[in-house]
Amino acid sequence: MRLIALSTCITSIILSSASFAQTPTSHQFINDAILPPIQAWQGKSEALLVSHDHPWVTPFEQQGYITSPDYAHTMQWLDKLVSRSANLQKVSIGKSPQGRDIWMIIASKDGAASPQQLNKNNKATVLVQAGIHSGEIDGKDAGMMLLRDMAFGTKQSLLDNVNLLFIPIFSVDGHERSTEYNRVNQRGPVNMGWRTTTTNLNLNRDYAKADAPEMQHLIHVINQWQPDLYIDVHVTDGIDYQYDVTFGYNVEQGYSPSIFNWLENTYRPQVESALTENDHIPGKLIFANDNADMSQGLSYWNPSPRYSNGYGDARHLPTILIENHSLKPFKQRVLGTYVMLEQTLKTVASHADTLTAAIKQDQQRLSPQITLTWQNEPQSNWDFKGIDYRIEKSEISGADVVRWNGRSKLYAALPVTGNTKADIQVQRPKAYYIPAQWAVVIDKLTLHGIEISTLTTPVNIRAEQYQFEQPQFGQADYESRQTVTAKLNASLIDITVPAGTVKVSTAQSLGDLAILLLEPQAEDSLFYWGFFNTIFTRTEYIEDYAVEPLAVKMLAENPSLKAEFALALQDKDFAQNSEARLRWFYERSPYYDTQYQVYPVLREIN
Repeated sequence: MRLIALSTCITSIILSSASFAQTPTSHQFINDAILPPIQAWQGKSEALLVSHDHPWVTPFEQQGYITSPDYAHTMQWLDKLVSRSANLQKVSIGKSPQGRDIWMIIASKDGAASPQQLNKNNKATVLVQAGIHSGEIDGKDAGMMLLRDMAFGTKQSLLDNVNLLFIPIFSVDGHERSTEYNRVNQRGPVNMGWRTTTTNLNLNRDYAKADAPEMQHLIHVINQWQPDLYIDVHVTDGIDYQYDVTFGYNVEQGYSPSIFNWLENTYRPQVESALTENDHIPGKLIFANDNADMSQGLSYWNPSPRYSNGYGDARHLPTILIENHSLKPFKQRVLGTYVMLEQTLKTVASHADTLTAAIKQDQQRLSPQITLTWQNEPQSNWDFKGIDYRIEKSEISGADVVRWNGRSKLYAALPVTGNTKADIQVQRPKAYYIPAQWAVVIDKLTLHGIEISTLTTPVNIRAEQYQFEQPQFGQADYESRQTVTAKLNASLIDITVPAGTVKVSTAQSLGDLAILLLEPQAEDSLFYWGFFNTIFTRTEYIEDYAVEPLAVKMLAENPSLKAEFALALQDKDFAQNSEARLRWFYERSPYYDTQYQVYPVLREIN
């Protein structure tokens, strides 16, 4: 009786869901006519699909593999699944700016519903996130199928030795800004969400600065649930090629070399084997140096912490960035994602001990020297499974354009460059000290899970202090912020730090992340993102009529200053600039603002 009732209930869901997505009259997408040709695909992974009359058919399967359900129908289907399975729980990780819950499904053998309960089963945990760019939604539909099969199908044993956290839609508001005219370069689904949030923030540029509420919720998840591996599912742009599922992670030269070795030598071979066995073509994360000339080779990417995989590198969280190929049909991409997620659970379950050991090694490494920026250098050549093309003169633009012809072509031994050569480096400080008034910065560090302490009494330290000069501000706002870079000079000082100051020790598991957020020259430092821009504002001045007699007095009382001024006057530009000459004296007077262009964060040295 229970099975009959369940089947009736699910059938009613299926019938009601048929109204939310209009099925096109053909299996072609609206933009097929303007996209490069593709080869027909069939694969063993199609066996993962269930029939239309299956009691747990997903909307993706029910609607001919070309649509993806909206937010309401996605959660309606998942709610029914969760309510019927003892192994599944659902929690909201927080609200979106438009008031939608961002839901996460917890899949575990013991039905854990909290971080504390999940931690008790002593199994590794995989966090999978779909829809950070909500038009790139393959992971949602693949995850729904996988959850179905783990709850009521042939995949129930997957949870014997691993837990799964699944966020089906991360950018929930962007997901609902959905039309068939989004993402012109992507083959399905029919309706696709928007790339950015409702405030036009790109969440995969937001990990370090964490401005978006959605990102803040996700970082809380990482801190509270402590996943052992994190997967961020995307669909790529750019060139045409044969691979349908590409994925990448941090580089060996970065902040988590032990994690890199585990991903490269344990994870990648098993995942690529599973994809290949199911007739998919896996590949490394791919970027062309020149989209119109493959002879220029490929780019190997060392991401900074604004991106998911760069952030994972900085905080020693194994992070996989999946980039399915946008020119492959939606069905093929979803099935490839399913295969990759299933194999991920198998691999993590089988190799949890070595994965955990790699994480601990990187957390405890505490490298004495930290690289803040990177330069390009040659890498080993790659054989590239590409698509042939020709170059034509466009009658529309008058420029040369690429015409991909859909025919497979092997580009043997293509040159590869990558930003893996250390550029700016700093010695690891013992700690940072942040004055209490920089509460926004302190709150940001706390959000990331970085351990801090507040001084209850003054302490004497020897520290480095940075003084900036020649600040260069971004010509336009980037991701809602005015970025800044500057030259800096470091000086050693002995200073008494007052009570109330926040201390950030670098001898902690997130010490590398703290360094990358607090060192001004780092690519995604809080300084770069404009959190300290007010130090470049001059708020006290001295009038010319006061500087003039002050300068006379200073020269009369200080012969060495007089000689220094005479030397400065040898610069013709300076000598002819009356404002510069007066400013020269003001800057050397006791009236000058000693905090102007001085970084308020101190570096305690060992």
